[in-house]
Amino acid sequence: AFQENEIKLLTAEIERLKNSGCLGVSPSLEGLRDENAKLKYRLNFLQKSLQEERSKTAKSMININSCLQEIFGAAIQAAYPDLENPPLVVTPSQQPKFGDYQCNSAMGITQVKLNDLTKKGKNGDVVYKKWFEALLQPQHSLLVFSSKGFINVHLRKDFVSKQLSSLLMNGVQPPAVGKRKKVVVDFSSPNIAKEMHVGHLRSTIIGESMCRLFEFAGYDVLRLNHLGDWGTQFGMLIAHLQDKFPDYLTVSPPIGDLQAFYKESKRRFDTEEEFKKRAYQCVVLLQSKNPDFIKAWELICDVSRKEFQKIYNCLDITLIERGESFYHEMMKDIVKEFEDKGFVQVDDGRKIMFVPGFPVPLTIMKSDGGYTYDTSDLAALKHRLCEEKADILIYVVDSGQSVHLQTVFAAGQMIGWYDPKVTRVAHAAFGVVLGEDKKKFKTRSGDTVRLIDLLEEGLKRAMDKLKDKERDKVVLTAEELKAAQTSVAFGCIKYADLSHNRLNDYVFSFDKMLDDRGNTAAYLLYAFTRIRAIARLANIDEQMLRKAAREEVLILDHEKEWKLGKCILRFPEILQKILEDLLLHTLCDYLYELATTFTEFYDNCYCVEKDRQSGQIVKVNMWRLLLCEATATVMAKGFDILGIKPVQRM
Repeated sequence: AFQENEIKLLTAEIERLKNSGCLGVSPSLEGLRDENAKLKYRLNFLQKSLQEERSKTAKSMININSCLQEIFGAAIQAAYPDLENPPLVVTPSQQPKFGDYQCNSAMGITQVKLNDLTKKGKNGDVVYKKWFEALLQPQHSLLVFSSKGFINVHLRKDFVSKQLSSLLMNGVQPPAVGKRKKVVVDFSSPNIAKEMHVGHLRSTIIGESMCRLFEFAGYDVLRLNHLGDWGTQFGMLIAHLQDKFPDYLTVSPPIGDLQAFYKESKRRFDTEEEFKKRAYQCVVLLQSKNPDFIKAWELICDVSRKEFQKIYNCLDITLIERGESFYHEMMKDIVKEFEDKGFVQVDDGRKIMFVPGFPVPLTIMKSDGGYTYDTSDLAALKHRLCEEKADILIYVVDSGQSVHLQTVFAAGQMIGWYDPKVTRVAHAAFGVVLGEDKKKFKTRSGDTVRLIDLLEEGLKRAMDKLKDKERDKVVLTAEELKAAQTSVAFGCIKYADLSHNRLNDYVFSFDKMLDDRGNTAAYLLYAFTRIRAIARLANIDEQMLRKAAREEVLILDHEKEWKLGKCILRFPEILQKILEDLLLHTLCDYLYELATTFTEFYDNCYCVEKDRQSGQIVKVNMWRLLLCEATATVMAKGFDILGIKPVQRM
């Protein structure tokens, strides 16, 4: 709308310049001709930009729920212009007899207007009817007024059919989200010199999926891995490195098991007083950027990075490393900034800071002059807000860090780094992974489960499952079997996590996640391959499907066709909801609902009709094959957002 208005103004201005003779050859009018050229250039740019925006919007999948909210919101405003922040509730109907969507806002408005109505001796129907009169707009849907105050919305079949055709021709396009914003996501964040364990699984999987969703929606996403790569623990590691590999500066030390190396150095730190003193000296030399100690630190970090990358490769995770060391040089200025604003107190040599509403202070400098996690987290927050210019900042960190992070966020707000009304800073908290005994997931010996061991166990169990089904004998080639194994193993591990509300703890069970019944990746992946196989077995290729999408009208006369068509079109509103609440299990629930709705459709509606005697294909119902294709297309995009790789044959 802004661009259209500016085009009108520019066009009028160019017309004014023409009428004033600015296009003549007089030298005195040279400046005006330049102005005219600039206006034309701006006009062309805006017209092209508007064209592109309209083209993009035309291809975007319509978020039906959002459209209805706009219609109902405008009607409330028209009916009750004096009402501030009126309740606006639009939801899919749970029963077909009540239409496809329901608006229940009249109940809330009645509560607000109750006193006025009572005084005037009127009942709640007055609210509903006055509002309903403002809603009679036929272009989107059929509205049915209920005397109980609910407004039922019935979608038109030709509207749903056209939207499905658009989906088939343009692919799954993200819903329009307005201005392109920058999103910074902090996730995974293991510690150097320690192996990634099952505790890192949730942050890594959830964070990756959030990034994929925001990227698909058109946001500019920065994926950050806030590694624990700085601090006092490096003193003991470097001291132990010097003792065990004294020639580390010239010969690369063969540190095979960094976890064992860490445990050895920690044992010495706890039991050998002389070693402990040397470790502290090493920290000082490292922080003063002594080249030999920086080299030792880099060697240790490189060994860890290689181990982390093995896991990231398995799970198809993409990250930019920006650990605590990245912010080290900024910490001095952070302390000074808070001191200059008068927020810092000295307590027993420490510099601390109380944030209103939080009982525990942040320690921004230790008594020995060293910095803390609080300091590095504040430095990271400021850099992301003020240097990266993030519009949305998401920390995918376990629930145990909730108070700490909320305190850090509040400190950033207190000093003026951001306004929460303008910039969204969110903690996407998650619960812990439990074993089948409902206790923290550990090995039989009581140790934390190494993540690499978990992934290897998943691969083994996935192959066992495929062989139990005898997929290795006649169904799949060796290459297809390997692809199916990887898809099932890693897909099931990811889906088991993402299908649970991240705020809750969840029980890790290979048996449950590999079950091909119920809401599991195994079931969905198999359902997807079956859907993709329908057209292939009918000898219908992609080119034929594309041609049919352009020419065929999707008939939605059967109740199961209608139900499936509407379910497919709910995809954009599912994504919009997750962009708002960051709860990815909603997408998993939707994909399961879509797969089961498709099964109902397939069981009741013949896509390909065959002769019962010969088995020969006698009829292909192309509009139904297009419904199959639309289902598979949406499922594939859903899998992509979840980081799951489907296969064509399983």
